[in-house]
Amino acid sequence: MAGRGYREFAEDLRRRIDAGEFVNDNKLPPIDQLMEEYGAAKQTIRSAIGVLADEGLVVPVRRAGTLIRHRTPVRVPLSRYGQVLAPGGAKGPWETATAAQGLDGDMRFVSVERVQADAQTAALLDLAEGDDLVYRVRQALIRPDDVVQIQQAWYPAAIAEASGLDRDGKLTGGVYGALTAAGHRPNTASETVGARTPTESEASQLRIGGRVFVLTLERVTRDAAGQPLEVLRAIAPADRLQFSYDNLPLET
Repeated sequence: MAGRGYREFAEDLRRRIDAGEFVNDNKLPPIDQLMEEYGAAKQTIRSAIGVLADEGLVVPVRRAGTLIRHRTPVRVPLSRYGQVLAPGGAKGPWETATAAQGLDGDMRFVSVERVQADAQTAALLDLAEGDDLVYRVRQALIRPDDVVQIQQAWYPAAIAEASGLDRDGKLTGGVYGALTAAGHRPNTASETVGARTPTESEASQLRIGGRVFVLTLERVTRDAAGQPLEVLRAIAPADRLQFSYDNLPLET
């Protein structure tokens, strides 16, 4: 294959990845091996790998090599909410949805802090700008370390305190179970889904290239009286997550 350009090498590696040639190691051969195999210079091979990384097929990881990126889509149905309202359960919505597909899903706690509401978030929570909120960050993943979604959530401080959402650590059974146990049972969830290119930080956490679009989700959860309980904003690679809204009523 000497004399061919990096795009041709990228095309051949793409074909080999799709054919499952590297499934046992789950990564590409070392660059030196690819140089010898293709009769190409190191920079040419690196450029070919860069094309595949931008497309979301591989992830170059220092000292680990060029990993083949997981691309198994995860279907997340609307029914994931109703299944986890009873307090004391072992699984939250993400773990419930992934388990139904035979996947080992987990919700990883990242951080929690007190913040003041900005104008946009305050309006969604029916609060005043500057009111106290509890802000939680989590990662939805497939074990051991395949991060599929980044979640940021804001709660009115009093509701968060009553539900234990102001504490460090993962909530076994999920946020909805904790809210219900504290007397703030979620009743409706309004979701808005969009798409855009990822930021550098998002691409790094999700291990995707800049050409892989992300889905954006904004969800506002309310109780039966219409009081907002949570504003959640999440992002996920568009080739990994499928939001499913089954059996929605067409008449009200």
